[in-house]
Amino acid sequence: MRKFLTEDQVRDKAQNALGFVDNDDVKAGVGQLTTFNQLGFKGNNKAPDGWYLPKDFGQVAIVLEAKNSNENLQKKDHLDEINRNIDILQGKYKRVIGILYNGYEILVFKNHLLLSEVSEKIESKDYYLGLFNNDKIDKQKIYILTAKINNCLHKDFGIKNLYHRMIFTACALVAKRYGAILVKGMNYSTFHTAIHSTLSKSLEEDRKQNSKLDLLLEVYSDIKMNSTDNQEAIDNFIEWVSEISENINSDNWNGEDVMGIFFNEFNRYKKKSESGQVFTPDHITSLMYRLIDVNKDDVVLDAACGSGAFLVKAMCNMMKEAGGQKTKKAKEIKSKQLYGIELDREIYALACANMLIHKDGKTNLVQMDARSQTACSWIGSKPITKVLMNPPFETKYGCLIIVENVLDSVPRDTLCAFILPDKKLEKGGKRTEEILKKHTLLKIIKLPEETFNAGVVTSIFIFSAGRPQENKQIFACYIKEDGLETVKNQGRHDIKNKWHSIEDSWVDIIRKQSGDSTIQWLDPKKYLSFQEEEKPFEIFKEDFVRTLFDYFAYKNNIDKKELSDSVLNKTLYSSKICGNSEKINIEFSKGDEDEKN
Repeated sequence: MRKFLTEDQVRDKAQNALGFVDNDDVKAGVGQLTTFNQLGFKGNNKAPDGWYLPKDFGQVAIVLEAKNSNENLQKKDHLDEINRNIDILQGKYKRVIGILYNGYEILVFKNHLLLSEVSEKIESKDYYLGLFNNDKIDKQKIYILTAKINNCLHKDFGIKNLYHRMIFTACALVAKRYGAILVKGMNYSTFHTAIHSTLSKSLEEDRKQNSKLDLLLEVYSDIKMNSTDNQEAIDNFIEWVSEISENINSDNWNGEDVMGIFFNEFNRYKKKSESGQVFTPDHITSLMYRLIDVNKDDVVLDAACGSGAFLVKAMCNMMKEAGGQKTKKAKEIKSKQLYGIELDREIYALACANMLIHKDGKTNLVQMDARSQTACSWIGSKPITKVLMNPPFETKYGCLIIVENVLDSVPRDTLCAFILPDKKLEKGGKRTEEILKKHTLLKIIKLPEETFNAGVVTSIFIFSAGRPQENKQIFACYIKEDGLETVKNQGRHDIKNKWHSIEDSWVDIIRKQSGDSTIQWLDPKKYLSFQEEEKPFEIFKEDFVRTLFDYFAYKNNIDKKELSDSVLNKTLYSSKICGNSEKINIEFSKGDEDEKN
């Protein structure tokens, strides 16, 4: 028989587990004497048994109702009470956890939804705050909010530079991730300073390992913008950034590249950035990760990392395999197993922000030219085991130089996957010859033609470093469809959830190297790209008649356009058309005579 607990004892037990403590950012505690009115909810003299109320109304709030241990928590009066208290908190907070507790049993409400899949014993406040992090990322919502932010920063804040709008938004998201209090009603100066100070504070520990992170602060400080008095614009920006932050801080995060989403929206009217980057779609990063069998013990390099899409995807998948973000192995993955190089200063800042948004400031990102010998030495000093890359496609940005440098610098037998234009290697001349003298091209996977909006047809080229190609044949195949559909102004999306099964199928086919009609085995001396089947030459009766008529018109000086217009006018306006399914008669009238054709 369980021991009887009074309501006071239940409150004490709850406080020990929950850990409600006041601090500069949160009003928290337990007791019977503090009313909602005293807690800032004017006009309400009811008293909760426990409260956790962040000063940032965008955060999660918690309200506790305690009952003695003999009370049935399912009683209507008790359920009504906890729901009324949730209503009160929702006057300020969008996300509220309600806890009804009798010392032995617990009911937990997410807003007004009673949760069934929660711990049966009372946990710390962090557990309940995390219940709102179980909602999957709504990428569609992020696109819509990013469009609003883009217009707001351009028109109301006067940020003319495209990348500066991206970086300002990214810095606000990093600040939110690290606890910045951004609330409606803040004036411009307070709002701007809050982002900068939180950003600076969040980097204190991480900059010991990676001093380059200071560049993010420098770029933020460089952004020229209007000191706006438009309070509505400031409030809107804060609300929209807070909503995006809620979406991406999810335990079900699957490595979606937030900066990639921003890029697609902010830069949707351009096909490429000024530095040649073509940002990699999320479903392709997922495919490539699997194609070269990256696992939690790998050390991954992207020597043209852009916004960090491959590194973010690798970080997510590796940590999931390791048991989650809070494991010791996850910390090791973040600090020792992800390496990136990016030349462009502002894109580098975006990559840093992308990792920081996911609570990783320690990733080894460097601002460097991957075409340089310095980069080769840096890569060679790292214990790289896998490479995932989408280097800039154009020759002027050194596409094949980067590929060769990476292959020459990583350990022998390292699997390296590159996205390149289909014919890049075939047109590479001596550079391609040098690459194949030292390294083996194992596989070519042609991607759907719509993969990149830049209008470039691409393939994934998988190399094994350090061993010459010689006469080894190359496996090739063609993924003709990825199931994605174009959404107006938002790029291509998997709106019908087709990609998951398509990806599984292709990973299986490529591993087995069998099971699809597009599979080819290429002689490297002849071909270095997937070979499309040539359509057979065909000629039809209509082609013969057209050619014969063209010749007749030429020989007789007949103006074909004039004749065409005359026949069309006669047919439409001076004829009688009749017939059946097999034959059509057109009758033309000319004076008193009828001509039948």
